[in-house]
Amino acid sequence: MGEAKMLIMVMISLGILVGYTWSQESENATTAIYIVTLKQAPASHSYDVLLKVKGNHSKIGGGSGSGRKNELVSPSNKTRRYGGHGSYISRLHDSILRKALRGEKYLKLYSYNYLINGFAVLVSPEQADKLSRRREVSNVVLDFSVRTATTHTPQFLGLPQGAWAQEGGYATAGEGIVIGFIDTGIDPTHPSFSDDISENPYPVPDHFSGICEVTPDFPSGSCNRKLIAARHFAASAIIRGIFNASQDYASPFDGDGHGTHTASVAAGNHGIPVVVAGHHFGNASGMAPHAHIAVYKALYKSFGGFAADVVAAIDQAAQDGVDIINLSITPNRRPPGIATFFNPIDMALLSAVKAGIYVVQAAGNTGPAPKSISSFSPWIFTVGAAAHDRVYSNAIVLGNNVTFVGVGLAPGTNNTMYTLVSAIHALNDTQGTNDMYVSECQDSSNFNQELIQGNILICSYSIRFVLGLSTIKQALETAKNLSAAGVVFYMDPFVIGFQLNPIPMRLPGIIIPSPDDSKIFLQYYNSSLERDEVTKKIVKFGAVACISGGIKANFSYSAPKVMYYSARGPDPENSFLDDADILKPNLVAPGNSIWGAWSSRGTDSIEFQGENFAIMSGTSMAAPHVAGLAALIKQKFPTFSPSAVGSALATTASLFDKYGGPMAAQRAYANPDLNQSPATPFDMGSGFVNATAALDPGLVVDLGYEDYKSFLCGINGSTPFFLNYTGESCNNVSAISGIDLNLPSITISKLNQSRLVQRIVSNVGGNETYSVGWSAPYGVSVKVTPTRFLIPGGEKQVLNISFVALGNSSVASFGRIGLFGDHGHVVNIPLSVIVKISYNITQG
Repeated sequence: MGEAKMLIMVMISLGILVGYTWSQESENATTAIYIVTLKQAPASHSYDVLLKVKGNHSKIGGGSGSGRKNELVSPSNKTRRYGGHGSYISRLHDSILRKALRGEKYLKLYSYNYLINGFAVLVSPEQADKLSRRREVSNVVLDFSVRTATTHTPQFLGLPQGAWAQEGGYATAGEGIVIGFIDTGIDPTHPSFSDDISENPYPVPDHFSGICEVTPDFPSGSCNRKLIAARHFAASAIIRGIFNASQDYASPFDGDGHGTHTASVAAGNHGIPVVVAGHHFGNASGMAPHAHIAVYKALYKSFGGFAADVVAAIDQAAQDGVDIINLSITPNRRPPGIATFFNPIDMALLSAVKAGIYVVQAAGNTGPAPKSISSFSPWIFTVGAAAHDRVYSNAIVLGNNVTFVGVGLAPGTNNTMYTLVSAIHALNDTQGTNDMYVSECQDSSNFNQELIQGNILICSYSIRFVLGLSTIKQALETAKNLSAAGVVFYMDPFVIGFQLNPIPMRLPGIIIPSPDDSKIFLQYYNSSLERDEVTKKIVKFGAVACISGGIKANFSYSAPKVMYYSARGPDPENSFLDDADILKPNLVAPGNSIWGAWSSRGTDSIEFQGENFAIMSGTSMAAPHVAGLAALIKQKFPTFSPSAVGSALATTASLFDKYGGPMAAQRAYANPDLNQSPATPFDMGSGFVNATAALDPGLVVDLGYEDYKSFLCGINGSTPFFLNYTGESCNNVSAISGIDLNLPSITISKLNQSRLVQRIVSNVGGNETYSVGWSAPYGVSVKVTPTRFLIPGGEKQVLNISFVALGNSSVASFGRIGLFGDHGHVVNIPLSVIVKISYNITQG
């Protein structure tokens, strides 16, 4: 999310409100929510259902389908679509609960029937044990919490002249594709989600059958042909007694702001004016401005969210028929067990991928430490955050000609020098003397207006601003009430490594983000004070300064670069932090200082409260960029599997910044721009997303559900876990390691002497001849065959890649394979080798 605060994700169905009173009265200290899965396979693993859904998904924007044209669907459509299968499964779950817990009290929250077969239930540990001993039950897991991890980025990604232009312009970009957002909901009144702005119509795709909840906060008419479904899920929170209806809203309405923001980044309408604090910052557009939006509210301002609710949301989105799922959520801890991949969320997403849904997830905001990644599984496309080239910065010039660069979407003082007056030197005689936070300028009644009027007020920026206990907005109100000419905030030395987003200000203002610069600034101010020699009272404020405006954007060539907070690989295979043979993140995309739509009641960033747009940072902003670009790929290649979409994005990614040099990655919270070095695949995955190249990838590296099944069954001890979640056996499955998954990358966590790896590429373009080149990871010999091949359109080619360790090392090293087509296609496959083991045996 936008992301000084990493919030948590949640989802709820309205039918759960019944029984809430019972749960609060009868719940004892040991009662908890458990996710129970059954041995019987879920509906999505049925051949008939899969065939039906896949057939519908292939009809992009029309076709015979259900015969519907432009009407919004009703709940009855879903019943017809699945033939009552969901209600049958729900009754089966009720029967199991009654038999296992005869006469005892319990509360079922959800029945999961589509992606996994199971239910969420509030029971005691003793009751959970009884359920685990039922022959129908395969798995009982304790519920866990999860958290969340634009006007210019379309231009930076080259969409107007590239990807949009290739497919007919922005007016049809993403047409017929439905993106499902598991987030904080949406503000349906925002013009970014109107269906009457574009001249092109928005026919609801035949393959989609979602509904729109109607509540007092989300009245009839909130949905349209752009925003075609909206629901909310919070059962787990309600049972815990932490759901606050007054601020969390028991509806799809976004009381936070984050969900409105991410939806607009991926699929907001084109050309929406961005006006904040009275200043115009250009016109906004989503990556796929003509795609449809389906909302599954999962994140709540006051508490975050829980896996039981998230699984219900994913299950519903898949049943509704979304083409893409955007998840700006990550678990609060690594899943326990034999592998990080075996957790309810990832396994539900595996079934979603099996049903043809492309899944994008934020990498998490826990970087820059190694193994900080919070999205684990190879069937999920994990996105890290990079800076793009647009920056907003202003500056303050002191009377001694020292200049500090700062933060603030604020006007300047027009080169006029004004006297500086510190808040602590402008107190009323009777006010504020006992307030230890008075320097934060939160109450104008504490100050002497005669001292501040017409001058620049100096305020402190402490950890209280980070926590939301003090706000820039209130300090600006104080300055306005005191008729100050402007405001300057100096940084408390205890605030280190906090990502300051540009903050809107209606009067001249600046935040000096560096504690070191703040110290020098205060030294200048204090040294310029003149005091009475006897009383020591200030008789003259001698320091002066002018503030330059920060409303106009500047453009940097040292972009893109991986942000310090973006989570890093290698991918942890389990809670013991053993390394997986899977590259994470998959890719990086714009995630820093991203403009997006903002909810009219959004409170996540208090500085943007009441505004129509907000500027946010985090991997949650990066993920919807990729979700929107994936919609463009799905539109052009409707038969692409989820892995083919991911391959098109990964193999065409850029490795360079705008100077043509290697992309950098920030390595530290403090002074991140002074602590950076070239990015590795564990920082950036395959690289920085290249939207236009992804629409013409040349070759793709494809795989499907059976490959993931072989991988999961190849994990030692995995057989019962795989059965638990899928209802399928690992018997007679040809197990493979992660190295052998046909991914557009190769990661070897332990190279024991040598290893032969294969990759199969498929030509999705015309006949072309490719030459193969490579750079080997340090300490490793690499050979690829063939080194040149002609591949006709629609055909496949096997690449044999041999790795030989040249010595012993536990330091990760990196390389790359490049396939260079004679029609201009370039396909990149990153190589990562962590541990190298070489034995030199001499026979005597």
